[in-house]
Amino acid sequence: MDERRPLVSVIVPNYNYARTLDLCLSALERQTYPRVEVIVVDDRSTDDSVAVARRHGVRVVVTDANIGAPAARNLGVRHAGGEVLFFLDSDVALAEDVVEHAVDLLTADPALGVVCGTYDPEPLIPDSLVERYRSLQLHYWISGDAGDITTIYSAIFAMWTKVFHEVGPLNPALRHSENAEYGHRVTQRYRIVLDTRIIGRHDHDDRLSVVLSKFFHRARMHIPLYLRRPDFNGGPANSSRGWGSLAALFALVAAPLPVLFGPVWLLAPVALLLGSIAADLGMYRFVRGYAGTPFTVYFAAVHFLVNVTVAVAVFVGAAHWLVSRRFRSTYDLPGRPAPVEV
Repeated sequence: MDERRPLVSVIVPNYNYARTLDLCLSALERQTYPRVEVIVVDDRSTDDSVAVARRHGVRVVVTDANIGAPAARNLGVRHAGGEVLFFLDSDVALAEDVVEHAVDLLTADPALGVVCGTYDPEPLIPDSLVERYRSLQLHYWISGDAGDITTIYSAIFAMWTKVFHEVGPLNPALRHSENAEYGHRVTQRYRIVLDTRIIGRHDHDDRLSVVLSKFFHRARMHIPLYLRRPDFNGGPANSSRGWGSLAALFALVAAPLPVLFGPVWLLAPVALLLGSIAADLGMYRFVRGYAGTPFTVYFAAVHFLVNVTVAVAVFVGAAHWLVSRRFRSTYDLPGRPAPVEV
């Protein structure tokens, strides 16, 4: 073992993911990097997650109450002895050389604050067509942002421990949207890079209702960040996706026009639908090449529903912004929010 290389503390927040936790920890045992400690922060699971973690011989920290993933990650840091922190969700199994790549990237560039990863196009446990949709969609979206980014992908990211303490902990109040706010804080001082060699298989949601609910909640919660912080920039790809979502919603709204005003009005919803497809044309080409034409038709139908959901969430979030001072201040926080006490 090379004692000159930094110790990496892998922090795995977990809540009721016993099914995938075993695969996650087994993948960590196969890492090529020689100096790794693993800390599982169990957020009061009601399944046998703690027993699974202990069978792997890792350190297990159990919270006193369910506190959410951001606070669980903060708690894990308090128990970490490594110079590098690697945050990994318990439903992700890393490729064998990921930790080594992350350390190499961090040590090569002192201006680099965070290294983020992406998802493999294949799900960890394939359960449904919806899960296959989500796996390919997220792989394409996240991998397409390779290079400098302004957010973090909280399921897979690494950083120096000293940078974490300098920037401050993740905001425990933002259980499902902490990535954008934390990315904003990091980029005030350091670069964030997404590298496609940092990759793992993820157990995606396998029910459409859950997928749409998460899209709605996250899109709505990001409105305060976009409106209060113009420096937060999702890049050209995110801009194109935004227009695609709006076009999908307006295509749905315009669908009754041919019935109300005559066949010539069919051009409106068709043009909007084609505009929505064009905004994600690269993704559809990728899916067709990877999974074939029949699945691409299914993929496009599900993605249309996702686009409509996101667009509705944007309007709901904007309305919420106008009427709620508390919602407007969601991301208007001090630079170093205090970690949650447990």
